Amino acid sequence: MSKRYLILEDGSWFEGKAFGAPITEKFGEVVFNTGMTGYQETISDPSYCDQFVVMTYPLIGNYGINRDDFETIQPSISGFIVKEYAEFPSNFRKEWSLDSFLKQKEIPGIANIDTRRLVKKIREQGTMKGVMVESIEDLEAIKARLNDFTFKRDQVQRVSTVKPYVVPGKSERIVLVDFGMKHGILREFTQRHCHITVVPYNTSAEEVLQLKPDGVMLSNGPGDPKDVTVGIELVKGLIGKVPIFGICLGHQLIALACGADTHKMKFGHRGNNHPVKDLRTGEVWMTSQNHGYAVTQESLAQTSLKMTQIALNDDTVEGLEHELYDVFSVQYHPESSPGPQDSNQLFDQFLQKVTGGVTHA
Repeated sequence: MSKRYLILEDGSWFEGKAFGAPITEKFGEVVFNTGMTGYQETISDPSYCDQFVVMTYPLIGNYGINRDDFETIQPSISGFIVKEYAEFPSNFRKEWSLDSFLKQKEIPGIANIDTRRLVKKIREQGTMKGVMVESIEDLEAIKARLNDFTFKRDQVQRVSTVKPYVVPGKSERIVLVDFGMKHGILREFTQRHCHITVVPYNTSAEEVLQLKPDGVMLSNGPGDPKDVTVGIELVKGLIGKVPIFGICLGHQLIALACGADTHKMKFGHRGNNHPVKDLRTGEVWMTSQNHGYAVTQESLAQTSLKMTQIALNDDTVEGLEHELYDVFSVQYHPESSPGPQDSNQLFDQFLQKVTGGVTHA
Protein backbone atom coordinates (compact mmCIF):
# COMPACT_ATOMS: atom_id res chain seq x y z
CA MET A 1 0.00 0.00 0.00
CA SER A 2 1.11 3.54 -0.72
CA LYS A 3 1.08 6.36 1.78
CA ARG A 4 -1.90 8.66 2.21
CA TYR A 5 -2.24 11.74 4.40
CA LEU A 6 -5.09 13.42 6.27
CA ILE A 7 -4.63 17.15 6.91
CA LEU A 8 -7.03 18.98 9.25
CA GLU A 9 -8.02 22.64 9.22
CA ASP A 10 -6.18 23.24 12.52
CA GLY A 11 -2.94 22.48 10.66
CA SER A 12 -2.32 19.02 12.14
CA TRP A 13 -1.86 16.00 9.89
CA PHE A 14 -1.78 12.22 10.01
CA GLU A 15 0.21 9.78 7.88
CA GLY A 16 -1.37 6.44 7.00
CA LYS A 17 -1.74 3.83 4.31
CA ALA A 18 -4.00 4.26 1.31
CA PHE A 19 -6.78 1.83 0.56
CA GLY A 20 -10.02 2.12 -1.37
CA ALA A 21 -10.14 4.43 -4.38
CA PRO A 22 -7.10 6.38 -5.62
CA ILE A 23 -7.21 10.17 -5.28
CA THR A 24 -5.11 13.25 -5.76
CA GLU A 25 -7.02 15.47 -3.32
CA LYS A 26 -10.37 14.96 -1.55
CA PHE A 27 -12.11 17.25 0.96
CA GLY A 28 -14.60 16.30 3.66
CA GLU A 29 -15.93 17.10 7.12
CA VAL A 30 -14.22 14.82 9.65
CA VAL A 31 -16.65 13.08 12.02
CA PHE A 32 -16.49 9.86 14.05
CA ASN A 33 -18.73 6.84 14.53
CA THR A 34 -18.57 4.76 17.74
CA GLY A 35 -20.21 1.59 16.39
CA MET A 36 -18.36 -1.71 16.79
CA THR A 37 -20.22 -3.08 13.77
CA GLY A 38 -22.41 -1.79 10.96
CA TYR A 39 -19.69 -0.23 8.82
CA GLN A 40 -21.51 -1.20 5.61
CA GLU A 41 -24.65 0.65 6.71
CA THR A 42 -22.50 3.60 7.77
CA ILE A 43 -20.72 3.85 4.42
CA SER A 44 -24.03 3.68 2.54
CA ASP A 45 -25.99 6.07 4.80
CA PRO A 46 -26.84 9.21 2.75
CA SER A 47 -26.67 11.33 5.90
CA TYR A 48 -22.85 11.07 5.68
CA CYS A 49 -22.79 13.07 2.44
CA ASP A 50 -19.56 15.14 2.18
CA GLN A 51 -18.07 13.61 5.33
CA PHE A 52 -14.95 11.63 6.24
CA VAL A 53 -16.06 9.04 8.79
CA VAL A 54 -13.58 7.88 11.43
CA MET A 55 -14.45 4.49 12.93
CA THR A 56 -13.46 4.34 16.60
CA TYR A 57 -13.47 0.53 16.70
CA PRO A 58 -9.91 -0.49 15.74
CA LEU A 59 -10.59 -3.34 13.26
CA ILE A 60 -13.08 -2.73 10.46
CA GLY A 61 -14.06 -4.90 7.52
CA ASN A 62 -13.67 -8.36 9.08
CA TYR A 63 -17.01 -9.63 7.73
CA GLY A 64 -16.70 -7.91 4.36
CA ILE A 65 -19.49 -6.29 2.36
CA ASN A 66 -22.66 -8.18 1.45
CA ARG A 67 -25.55 -7.54 -0.93
CA ASP A 68 -28.23 -7.16 1.78
CA ASP A 69 -27.16 -4.45 4.23
CA PHE A 70 -26.96 -1.35 2.04
CA GLU A 71 -28.86 1.80 3.01
CA THR A 72 -28.61 3.27 -0.48
CA ILE A 73 -27.36 2.06 -3.86
CA GLN A 74 -24.81 4.83 -4.38
CA PRO A 75 -22.95 5.98 -1.22
CA SER A 76 -22.23 9.70 -0.82
CA ILE A 77 -19.61 9.47 1.93
CA SER A 78 -16.42 11.39 1.04
CA GLY A 79 -13.91 9.09 2.71
CA PHE A 80 -13.37 6.35 5.29
CA ILE A 81 -10.78 6.40 8.10
CA VAL A 82 -9.80 3.35 10.16
CA LYS A 83 -7.05 2.11 12.44
CA GLU A 84 -6.89 -1.22 10.60
CA TYR A 85 -9.01 -2.88 7.94
CA ALA A 86 -9.35 -6.59 7.25
CA GLU A 87 -7.77 -7.50 3.92
CA PHE A 88 -9.18 -11.03 4.00
CA PRO A 89 -12.70 -10.93 5.49
CA SER A 90 -14.57 -14.08 6.40
CA ASN A 91 -18.35 -14.38 6.48
CA PHE A 92 -20.85 -16.61 4.69
CA ARG A 93 -22.64 -13.53 3.26
CA LYS A 94 -19.49 -11.78 2.04
CA GLU A 95 -19.53 -10.59 -1.58
CA TRP A 96 -16.67 -8.08 -1.53
CA SER A 97 -13.88 -6.96 0.75
CA LEU A 98 -14.08 -3.45 2.22
CA ASP A 99 -11.15 -2.34 0.05
CA SER A 100 -12.61 -3.68 -3.22
CA PHE A 101 -16.00 -2.17 -2.47
CA LEU A 102 -14.55 1.28 -1.76
CA LYS A 103 -12.60 1.09 -5.01
CA GLN A 104 -15.79 0.12 -6.86
CA LYS A 105 -17.65 3.14 -5.43
CA GLU A 106 -14.70 5.56 -5.83
CA ILE A 107 -14.44 6.20 -2.09
CA PRO A 108 -10.92 6.80 -0.69
CA GLY A 109 -9.82 5.29 2.60
CA ILE A 110 -6.89 5.77 4.94
CA ALA A 111 -5.71 3.16 7.45
CA ASN A 112 -2.93 2.68 10.01
CA ILE A 113 -3.41 6.07 11.65
CA ASP A 114 -3.94 6.80 15.35
CA THR A 115 -7.74 7.01 15.30
CA ARG A 116 -7.85 7.45 19.08
CA ARG A 117 -5.74 10.62 18.84
CA LEU A 118 -7.85 11.85 15.92
CA VAL A 119 -11.16 11.26 17.72
CA LYS A 120 -9.90 12.94 20.91
CA LYS A 121 -8.99 15.98 18.80
CA ILE A 122 -12.52 16.09 17.29
CA ARG A 123 -14.13 15.71 20.72
CA GLU A 124 -12.04 18.57 22.09
CA GLN A 125 -12.16 20.94 19.11
CA GLY A 126 -15.32 19.82 17.31
CA THR A 127 -15.83 18.56 13.79
CA MET A 128 -13.55 20.20 11.27
CA LYS A 129 -12.66 20.24 7.61
CA GLY A 130 -10.09 17.80 6.33
CA VAL A 131 -8.39 16.83 3.10
CA MET A 132 -6.93 13.49 1.97
CA VAL A 133 -3.86 13.66 -0.26
CA GLU A 134 -1.21 11.29 -1.55
CA SER A 135 1.71 13.64 -0.95
CA ILE A 136 2.54 16.51 1.41
CA GLU A 137 5.52 17.88 -0.49
CA ASP A 138 3.68 21.21 -0.76
CA LEU A 139 1.99 21.09 2.64
CA GLU A 140 1.48 24.85 3.05
CA ALA A 141 -0.30 25.07 -0.30
CA ILE A 142 -2.56 22.17 0.69
CA LYS A 143 -3.38 23.88 3.99
CA ALA A 144 -4.21 27.08 2.12
CA ARG A 145 -6.60 25.25 -0.22
CA LEU A 146 -8.22 23.54 2.76
CA ASN A 147 -8.62 26.85 4.55
CA ASP A 148 -10.32 28.36 1.48
CA PHE A 149 -12.56 25.33 0.85
CA THR A 150 -16.28 25.66 1.62
CA PHE A 151 -18.85 22.88 1.43
CA LYS A 152 -21.84 23.17 -0.82
CA ARG A 153 -25.15 23.37 1.04
CA ASP A 154 -27.15 21.21 -1.39
CA GLN A 155 -26.53 17.80 0.17
CA VAL A 156 -30.23 16.90 0.40
CA GLN A 157 -30.76 17.75 -3.26
CA ARG A 158 -27.86 15.49 -4.23
CA VAL A 159 -29.01 12.43 -2.28
CA SER A 160 -32.79 12.64 -2.69
CA THR A 161 -34.63 10.69 -5.36
CA VAL A 162 -35.21 12.66 -8.57
CA LYS A 163 -38.67 11.25 -9.35
CA PRO A 164 -41.45 9.70 -7.27
CA TYR A 165 -41.78 5.92 -7.22
CA VAL A 166 -44.11 3.39 -5.63
CA VAL A 167 -43.42 0.32 -3.49
CA PRO A 168 -46.80 -1.44 -3.70
CA GLY A 169 -48.60 -2.81 -0.66
CA LYS A 170 -52.10 -3.67 0.45
CA SER A 171 -52.26 -1.78 3.74
CA GLU A 172 -51.99 1.91 4.73
CA ARG A 173 -50.92 4.40 2.08
CA ILE A 174 -47.78 6.20 3.23
CA VAL A 175 -46.01 9.05 1.46
CA LEU A 176 -42.31 8.92 2.34
CA VAL A 177 -40.47 12.17 1.67
CA ASP A 178 -36.88 11.34 0.71
CA PHE A 179 -34.41 13.83 2.19
CA GLY A 180 -31.66 11.18 2.03
CA MET A 181 -33.66 8.16 3.09
CA LYS A 182 -32.07 5.02 4.50
CA HIS A 183 -33.53 1.88 2.97
CA GLY A 184 -34.13 0.59 6.49
CA ILE A 185 -37.14 2.92 6.71
CA LEU A 186 -38.58 1.40 3.56
CA ARG A 187 -38.00 -2.08 4.94
CA GLU A 188 -39.98 -1.31 8.09
CA PHE A 189 -43.01 -0.12 6.12
CA THR A 190 -42.89 -2.95 3.60
CA GLN A 191 -42.74 -5.48 6.45
CA ARG A 192 -45.99 -3.92 7.66
CA HIS A 193 -47.51 -4.28 4.14
CA CYS A 194 -47.88 -0.52 3.60
CA HIS A 195 -48.36 0.99 0.15
CA ILE A 196 -45.48 3.47 -0.06
CA THR A 197 -45.01 6.38 -2.43
CA VAL A 198 -41.50 7.82 -2.17
CA VAL A 199 -41.31 11.46 -3.30
CA PRO A 200 -38.40 13.93 -3.77
CA TYR A 201 -37.38 16.40 -1.08
CA ASN A 202 -38.86 19.36 -2.99
CA THR A 203 -42.38 17.96 -3.32
CA SER A 204 -44.98 20.51 -2.23
CA ALA A 205 -47.66 19.94 0.39
CA GLU A 206 -50.31 20.21 -2.32
CA GLU A 207 -48.64 17.47 -4.36
CA VAL A 208 -48.40 15.22 -1.31
CA LEU A 209 -52.06 15.73 -0.38
CA GLN A 210 -53.12 14.96 -3.96
CA LEU A 211 -51.79 11.45 -3.37
CA LYS A 212 -54.40 11.02 -0.59
CA PRO A 213 -51.97 9.55 1.95
CA ASP A 214 -53.05 8.00 5.22
CA GLY A 215 -49.80 9.26 6.73
CA VAL A 216 -46.58 11.07 5.81
CA MET A 217 -43.08 9.94 6.79
CA LEU A 218 -40.22 12.50 6.79
CA SER A 219 -36.90 10.72 6.35
CA ASN A 220 -33.40 11.31 7.62
CA GLY A 221 -30.91 13.25 5.52
CA PRO A 222 -27.61 15.18 5.50
CA GLY A 223 -26.62 18.75 6.17
CA ASP A 224 -28.06 21.74 8.01
CA PRO A 225 -31.86 21.51 8.35
CA LYS A 226 -32.15 25.28 7.90
CA ASP A 227 -30.87 24.85 4.33
CA VAL A 228 -33.88 22.65 3.49
CA THR A 229 -36.41 25.48 3.24
CA VAL A 230 -38.70 23.54 0.90
CA GLY A 231 -38.91 20.80 3.52
CA ILE A 232 -39.87 23.29 6.22
CA GLU A 233 -42.62 24.72 4.00
CA LEU A 234 -43.80 21.18 3.20
CA VAL A 235 -44.25 20.39 6.89
CA LYS A 236 -46.08 23.67 7.51
CA GLY A 237 -48.53 22.75 4.74
CA LEU A 238 -49.14 19.24 6.08
CA ILE A 239 -49.53 19.78 9.83
CA GLY A 240 -53.14 19.27 10.88
CA LYS A 241 -54.11 17.63 7.59
CA VAL A 242 -52.44 14.22 7.88
CA PRO A 243 -50.50 12.25 10.55
CA ILE A 244 -46.74 12.91 10.31
CA PHE A 245 -43.74 10.98 11.63
CA GLY A 246 -40.23 12.45 11.32
CA ILE A 247 -36.85 10.76 11.77
CA CYS A 248 -33.54 12.62 12.24
CA LEU A 249 -33.60 15.45 9.65
CA GLY A 250 -37.38 14.99 9.48
CA HIS A 251 -37.48 15.58 13.25
CA GLN A 252 -35.52 18.82 12.87
CA LEU A 253 -37.72 20.04 10.00
CA ILE A 254 -40.83 19.53 12.13
CA ALA A 255 -39.24 21.62 14.89
CA LEU A 256 -38.32 24.43 12.49
CA ALA A 257 -41.77 24.37 10.87
CA CYS A 258 -43.37 24.82 14.29
CA GLY A 259 -41.20 27.80 15.23
CA ALA A 260 -38.41 26.10 17.20
CA ASP A 261 -34.71 26.45 16.45
CA THR A 262 -31.82 24.10 15.65
CA HIS A 263 -28.07 24.36 16.20
CA LYS A 264 -24.90 22.62 15.11
CA MET A 265 -23.48 20.29 17.74
CA LYS A 266 -19.79 20.25 18.69
CA PHE A 267 -19.20 16.75 17.33
CA GLY A 268 -22.67 15.22 16.98
CA HIS A 269 -24.02 11.75 17.73
CA ARG A 270 -22.88 8.94 15.44
CA GLY A 271 -23.03 5.32 16.52
CA ASN A 272 -25.42 2.65 17.73
CA ASN A 273 -25.06 2.89 21.50
CA HIS A 274 -26.77 6.16 22.52
CA PRO A 275 -29.12 5.98 25.55
CA VAL A 276 -32.39 7.90 25.27
CA LYS A 277 -34.98 8.34 28.04
CA ASP A 278 -38.71 8.52 27.33
CA LEU A 279 -40.01 11.28 29.62
CA ARG A 280 -43.54 9.85 29.62
CA THR A 281 -42.76 6.30 30.70
CA GLY A 282 -39.30 6.58 32.26
CA GLU A 283 -38.01 3.86 29.93
CA VAL A 284 -34.45 4.09 28.62
CA TRP A 285 -33.76 2.86 25.08
CA MET A 286 -30.44 2.25 23.37
CA THR A 287 -30.55 3.92 19.97
CA SER A 288 -28.70 4.23 16.68
CA GLN A 289 -27.89 7.83 15.75
CA ASN A 290 -26.23 9.91 13.04
CA HIS A 291 -26.64 13.67 13.27
CA GLY A 292 -24.55 16.79 13.62
CA TYR A 293 -27.45 19.18 14.28
CA ALA A 294 -30.03 19.16 17.06
CA VAL A 295 -33.22 20.92 18.14
CA THR A 296 -32.51 23.71 20.64
CA GLN A 297 -34.42 22.76 23.78
CA GLU A 298 -35.02 26.31 24.99
CA SER A 299 -36.69 27.24 21.70
CA LEU A 300 -39.57 24.79 22.27
CA ALA A 301 -41.18 27.04 24.93
CA GLN A 302 -42.99 29.25 22.41
CA THR A 303 -44.22 26.39 20.20
CA SER A 304 -46.96 23.76 20.23
CA LEU A 305 -44.34 21.03 20.54
CA LYS A 306 -43.42 19.20 23.71
CA MET A 307 -40.26 17.24 24.31
CA THR A 308 -41.02 13.55 24.84
CA GLN A 309 -37.51 12.03 24.90
CA ILE A 310 -34.06 13.21 25.91
CA ALA A 311 -30.48 11.99 25.42
CA LEU A 312 -28.99 10.84 28.72
CA ASN A 313 -25.42 11.69 27.71
CA ASP A 314 -25.91 15.39 26.93
CA ASP A 315 -29.64 16.32 27.25
CA THR A 316 -30.16 16.62 23.49
CA VAL A 317 -33.81 16.75 22.41
CA GLU A 318 -34.52 13.23 21.11
CA GLY A 319 -38.30 13.20 20.73
CA LEU A 320 -41.08 15.70 19.99
CA GLU A 321 -44.85 15.57 19.86
CA HIS A 322 -47.35 18.19 18.71
CA GLU A 323 -49.88 19.15 21.37
CA LEU A 324 -52.80 19.54 18.92
CA TYR A 325 -52.17 17.32 15.90
CA ASP A 326 -50.93 13.82 15.09
CA VAL A 327 -47.32 14.86 14.53
CA PHE A 328 -44.36 13.30 16.31
CA SER A 329 -40.66 12.76 15.66
CA VAL A 330 -37.43 11.28 16.98
CA GLN A 331 -33.84 12.35 16.47
CA TYR A 332 -32.49 8.79 16.34
CA HIS A 333 -33.08 5.87 13.94
CA PRO A 334 -35.82 3.43 15.03
CA GLU A 335 -35.26 1.38 11.85
CA SER A 336 -32.03 0.25 13.57
CA SER A 337 -29.72 -0.10 10.61
CA PRO A 338 -27.36 -0.85 12.26
CA GLY A 339 -28.17 -0.85 15.93
CA PRO A 340 -30.46 -1.96 18.74
CA GLN A 341 -34.16 -2.58 18.12
CA ASP A 342 -35.50 -0.98 21.30
CA SER A 343 -37.44 1.73 19.45
CA ASN A 344 -38.62 -0.25 16.43
CA GLN A 345 -42.20 -0.19 17.72
CA LEU A 346 -42.42 3.53 16.87
CA PHE A 347 -43.43 2.48 13.35
CA ASP A 348 -46.37 0.58 14.85
CA GLN A 349 -47.30 3.64 16.92
CA PHE A 350 -47.27 5.76 13.78
CA LEU A 351 -49.54 3.32 11.95
CA GLN A 352 -51.90 3.35 14.95
CA LYS A 353 -52.14 7.11 14.52
CA VAL A 354 -52.75 6.63 10.80
CA THR A 355 -55.60 4.21 11.44
CA GLY A 356 -57.03 6.17 14.35
CA GLY A 357 -56.06 3.46 16.84
CA VAL A 358 -54.59 5.88 19.38
CA THR A 359 -54.44 9.63 19.89
CA HIS A 360 -50.81 10.01 20.98
CA ALA A 361 -47.51 8.25 20.27
